[in-house]
Amino acid sequence: MIGQHPPTEQIVLENVLAALGNPIRLAITRILAEGGEHPCGAVGLRLEPPISKSTLTHHWRVLRDSGVIWQQPAGRENLLSLRRQDLDDRYPGLLDAILGGARADTSRT
Repeated sequence: MIGQHPPTEQIVLENVLAALGNPIRLAITRILAEGGEHPCGAVGLRLEPPISKSTLTHHWRVLRDSGVIWQQPAGRENLLSLRRQDLDDRYPGLLDAILGGARADTSRT
């Protein structure tokens, strides 16, 4: 069962920042920022180092409950997508600043 996706007006800045403050969840968000819907298994395969399914399930929940992602059932898997429009409506420029900073940090290493 998929938990609650908060309505746009109930997305809270502190929850978004806490969710994206974790390097695994930030990496997931960067993958989803490429656009479209992604099967959860495909996103998990792109993460380094590999992460267990139970740990990924926890990260999906945190991202979903904070309002960062949509999680939709599709057959035996869930499709994940970034709630870019909702986040941009609520906090203009925040997501771009966070993702841009993450790219800059990654390019330095």
